[in-house]
Amino acid sequence: MGLFPLLLVLFAASGCAALIYEIVWFQLLELVIGSSAISLGTLLATYMGGMFLGSLGYSRMRLQGHRPLRVYAVIEAAIALCGMAVLFGMPWLDRIYAAYGGHGLAGILMRALLSALCLLPPTLLMGASLPALARQWETTPQGVSRLGFLYGANTAGAVGGCVLAGFYLLRTHDLYVASYAAAGLNLAVAAVSLVTARWAPAPKTPEQVEAASGGTRLVYAVVALSGLCALGAEVIWTRLLSLTLGATVYAFSIILAVFLAGLGIGSGAGAWLARTRFSARAALGVCQVLLAAAVTIAAFLLAKRLPYLPIQSSSNAWLTFRDDLIRCVYSVLPAACLWGASFPLALAAASRPGEDPGRLAGTVYAANTGGAIIGAIGFSMVLIPLVGTQNSERILVGLCAAAGLLAASQSRRAIPVLATVVLAGLLIWRLPGVPWEVFAYGRELTISYKDGRPLYVGEGRNASIAISESPEGTRFFHISGKIEASGLPQDMRLQRMLGHIPAMLHARPRSVLVVGCGAGVTAGTFVSHPEVERILICELEPLVPRASGRFFAKENHNVVRDRRTEIVFDDARHYVLTTPERFDIITSDPIHPWVKGAATLYSKEYFEMVKSHLNPGGVVSQWVPLYQSDLATVQSEIATFLSVFPNATIWNNDINGEGYDVMLVGQNGPPHVDVEALQQRLDRPDYVRVRESLNDVGLGSAVSLLSTYAGYGPDLQGWLARAQINHDRDLRLQYLAGFAMVQNNATFIMSELLRYRRFPNPIFAGSPQQIHALRYALPAWQ
Repeated sequence: MGLFPLLLVLFAASGCAALIYEIVWFQLLELVIGSSAISLGTLLATYMGGMFLGSLGYSRMRLQGHRPLRVYAVIEAAIALCGMAVLFGMPWLDRIYAAYGGHGLAGILMRALLSALCLLPPTLLMGASLPALARQWETTPQGVSRLGFLYGANTAGAVGGCVLAGFYLLRTHDLYVASYAAAGLNLAVAAVSLVTARWAPAPKTPEQVEAASGGTRLVYAVVALSGLCALGAEVIWTRLLSLTLGATVYAFSIILAVFLAGLGIGSGAGAWLARTRFSARAALGVCQVLLAAAVTIAAFLLAKRLPYLPIQSSSNAWLTFRDDLIRCVYSVLPAACLWGASFPLALAAASRPGEDPGRLAGTVYAANTGGAIIGAIGFSMVLIPLVGTQNSERILVGLCAAAGLLAASQSRRAIPVLATVVLAGLLIWRLPGVPWEVFAYGRELTISYKDGRPLYVGEGRNASIAISESPEGTRFFHISGKIEASGLPQDMRLQRMLGHIPAMLHARPRSVLVVGCGAGVTAGTFVSHPEVERILICELEPLVPRASGRFFAKENHNVVRDRRTEIVFDDARHYVLTTPERFDIITSDPIHPWVKGAATLYSKEYFEMVKSHLNPGGVVSQWVPLYQSDLATVQSEIATFLSVFPNATIWNNDINGEGYDVMLVGQNGPPHVDVEALQQRLDRPDYVRVRESLNDVGLGSAVSLLSTYAGYGPDLQGWLARAQINHDRDLRLQYLAGFAMVQNNATFIMSELLRYRRFPNPIFAGSPQQIHALRYALPAWQ
């Protein structure tokens, strides 16, 4: 094998390792600093900022007498060491952040500092790898073309790393195994590079060339705008495709892999074009103009075509992934190829004979990455929440056209410039908006949407929100394409149970933490309890309480405006990690566990944090969905909860005798349920609002409320013997749940669970007549 093909393989392996690290590090840091838009923006800025500084800084360094391959080998070995340092150092930083992290500006600064401590060292090295390897060649058309092929190989390797991490390493193993695999790749690349450096020809010393001209600086501006648009588009497309495909870890892996594949394919084509007689600068400008059209076509497909295609009806998740891949290729790949071609064309357009190739590659890469940082943060945190998706896409089209105009600005031909302006104007004018039902129903649009009407649609930093109303007058609360709450009887019953059951099992609840606001009905149940003095709602998206307070005020007892209520806008895990407060009740109704990031609120370590924030006698309740799930997923959720609360009880919410969802209730000690005492509390004059709230959902007496009992932790040990515990180190649940999203086994799961229900059970006390009435009221699923 010749030197160049070997280096392509090595750089592809390096790209594979880099993407594995990226996925692992983001998952690790999300556990500590949260998954809010601010947290993720901080993570992204630090990660890409390190790449920017590494490429720019190293390209300015002149290491006389050092062979490029030896330097590259040292960089790869150092990346492996940094990867291990992040993996094993995170628990220590976790403790520091838990002690000193907070909310507001201080909390944001602490998150930024933690991200920098973790990610800057390895990402600086990653950014330096391309300019380090670039010095193996001269700045000739052939040499510059090879830099483009190297970039394409690195991106192709990144596709492999994305798929390998998302579909195998993290699904089957854990963060540690994935990190070891990435470090192994780095060390293998370093070893081969060291051996190869012995016989590789020494590169010529680059000449001193004059400072960059105005035309060259324009190329840097164009490639920076190209990077800005590429990451801005990725932000928009990821949000829209996650609605259409379902926001699982697998969908995100597919979206990222297709985008990276497009960059790799385009980079190869651009590298080939750069060594021909075509003008690289003209080709770069044409790419940007074509991108304006490609972005508009993608906007049309994502808004008007893909959401209305029928979804896969098979229960085979792999068939669903196949369809998801086709949809992503259909919408994302063309534009991604054009952005990929822009990088090698920019290298060729900016190159000057005799120039240091490391400086050339580093400067172009830094400009591209710097623009990408602005695009990712600007679109996700500013533009989409401020002006919405449609106007953000219009801005994106305008920026693509502006990049094309910049590339052509030194040409004296007026016709191409005028044509670009006219084309951009037409595209911006005709660019379609996203229909409200896409924000509301997402991937189930074709099977769930009938004749509802929108009452409210909003796009926030963290999620899109919609409120709809059916012709019968039932209201639905949608978050990111999924119905999270509604006025349907089964949903109202669950939301009331999540509040009333822990409140009734606690002797005298005064303080409550509600994880996730939703329609506010669960939080609103505590308004009716006379002893409750403080209700703290932790919600990620600020639009949610506003919408629930406006459209579900009757159902949630106007909890948002209650004097006892305080709302904290933060990632719930981050809040629990950093708050010193303790509560009498912590009730959690997070988003479905198949949604990417939700599994952090179902892990053993999270439940341990929750337990440590309970007052003596405190109670915690946790929602577990049975729909869009399978037996292994539900068993994992219950077993993980029982690993922290072994004496937990399970309570059932069904639909006309068919399974729907359950709730878990945990306490610090063995539970004791006195049926007579509960009825006496309900009969008190100050509990009249509690009775009314329970009567609304058919649970107005102690016996009817307790008839939802479905099981006791110690009785389920045999059923859960092989269940997988969801740990922070693997977040196994999100991979199990992502596969089970296409399943519909709620009734079967419920019947399996109730086979292990025992009654009478010593946790219940009361007169023989009450126990008999309760036995009679329990549904006979067996």
